[in-house]
Amino acid sequence: MSAPLQIGTPNHIRLTVIDVARSRAFYTEVLGFDVALDGPPDDDPDGQVEDLLQGGVVLVNAGVMVGLRPVDAAHADDRFDPFRVGLDHLSFSVPSRADLDTALARYDERGVEHGPIREVPVMGMAFLAAFDPDGIAIELTAPL
Repeated sequence: MSAPLQIGTPNHIRLTVIDVARSRAFYTEVLGFDVALDGPPDDDPDGQVEDLLQGGVVLVNAGVMVGLRPVDAAHADDRFDPFRVGLDHLSFSVPSRADLDTALARYDERGVEHGPIREVPVMGMAFLAAFDPDGIAIELTAPL
């Protein structure tokens, strides 16, 4: 039997969203992501980047890449559901518990739906759950 694969940290996450501009604003203005790639670059003569973006954008924060792509018209009325097969939530690490307090205040200022900061001593962490514009659960996690 061959050796198991050596899996590292995720390379990127790609989300299908209803409104790319609205989601881009959430991820950049609320979560602090920067735009890494927005539309094909000038040096994309064969259209490879344009094809990969599929009308979306690539964002980055602390080495974590998140791609956003638009949902196709046939599914424009869909809503994210963590109780269906597939993704339950995304969890991003922040350096400290104080960063969760900062995020909570930012969520309140921006009207972002969220829960309370919860501490889980047995796991040595605290987390804050919120929802992006498409209802995708986004969790921020900090060490205790």
